[in-house]
Amino acid sequence: MASSSSSSRATGAESGSDASSSPAELPRQLGLWSAIAVLVGTTIGSGIFRSPAGIADKLPGPLPLLAVWATGGLFALCGALTLAELAGALPRTGGYFVYIREAWGRLPAFLYGWSELTLIRAAALGGISLTFGEYFIRGLGYDPSIAPYDSYAHYLAAGALGLMAIINVIGLRWGALVQNITTVAKYGGLLIIVLLAFAIGLPKTGGHFTPAAPPGSFSVSAFGLALVSVLWAFDGWGDLSKVAGEVSDPRRTLPRAIVLGTLSIIAIYLLANLAYLSVLSVDEIRGARLVAADVALRLVGPIGVTLVSLTVLLSTFGSVNGSLLTGPRIFFALADDGLFFRQVAAVHPKFKTPYVAILMTGSLGIAFVLLRTFEQLADIFVTASLVFYVLSIGAVFKLRQRPDWNPPVKTPLYPFVPALFCLATLFLLVNALMDPAQRWGTLGVFGVILLGIPVYFLTVGRRRSPGA
Repeated sequence: MASSSSSSRATGAESGSDASSSPAELPRQLGLWSAIAVLVGTTIGSGIFRSPAGIADKLPGPLPLLAVWATGGLFALCGALTLAELAGALPRTGGYFVYIREAWGRLPAFLYGWSELTLIRAAALGGISLTFGEYFIRGLGYDPSIAPYDSYAHYLAAGALGLMAIINVIGLRWGALVQNITTVAKYGGLLIIVLLAFAIGLPKTGGHFTPAAPPGSFSVSAFGLALVSVLWAFDGWGDLSKVAGEVSDPRRTLPRAIVLGTLSIIAIYLLANLAYLSVLSVDEIRGARLVAADVALRLVGPIGVTLVSLTVLLSTFGSVNGSLLTGPRIFFALADDGLFFRQVAAVHPKFKTPYVAILMTGSLGIAFVLLRTFEQLADIFVTASLVFYVLSIGAVFKLRQRPDWNPPVKTPLYPFVPALFCLATLFLLVNALMDPAQRWGTLGVFGVILLGIPVYFLTVGRRRSPGA
């Protein structure tokens, strides 16, 4: 059961008050459009530019390929509609951490923070920034898959992480400004690719949409594994909740920003995949590690590769910025609640940012990007995240039983929408365990998560009195 201090904080949040019993207070500075930019900018990163090849390899048919992206969009929308209720009712820094703590107690909340620290956040930052480094090298005319340029991509990624950590320490407004600019640039860049593909590529090729589902292009297991890659691309729809404590007029702003931002992502992702198929066949997409650049090369020649590379650079740069803007707030909330080193909840006296949490997160991301490949980072991130998706979105079932539960909006089609989300998530976890190629990696991720249990009882759990 949640602690009494947690409950008092929740009640204050539900009333819409900005007051907090916490000594570490972050000012509310994000309006609606900046909030949408945080969500969209964090989500559109490397996935839509990097994942299609692996997805097409698992589902080598136009219809299965498009179906898995549509399914991922539905999955994200179900989560976002539920999150709108949770975030509106509990608009506090930390997002998922807050919902898990309020619904399921301190140990599950600690395990979420532990997993973010040891697996999720660093893997996300590493995967996104590595795509930044690869497209940077591709834009210079070199192949990032061969030596020594493959190593250079990792170093560039680490440098980008360090720079964005400094920007976010300097202030939320600077981080939000970078987010607004890069979000407009990346969304606009994707739209340009889509328009060029439909205007130039589609009349030339007639599209590569038939046969829609050739023999061997679909299986339930392969669909589940491909959906994991799609979820990497869609992940970010929940990140705005992690900075909920810094959103102005949160009960009104958060639900609107979460739903509008998620719908805009679903639309551009489906259009992008239609654009890719308008220019390249499924077999060509399977071999296109940097698919957007290959599409642009086919459409307008080498200058297209340069333009796409700039778009992806801005996209991944903005996504790294968004992840460093949102992720450290989890560790800030964890420390502020007494579940982590208290110093991590420190607020910079001048910049009013959780600077210790930001620098710690950036350092972990740099370590991961120097030691892991993109595929390893993406698999670690998605597998660990799925566990806590169930706990955080499933929290709505528990929290609705509270007499003081007063969200500004309620999840439509409740309980079907959150139940569908949770059941789909559990299917993905079971599917990963059943697949021989994924089983040991999945068990390894679970092992790291469960290692947090003895860590909890040997540290913060041991310090709490029985009646706390």
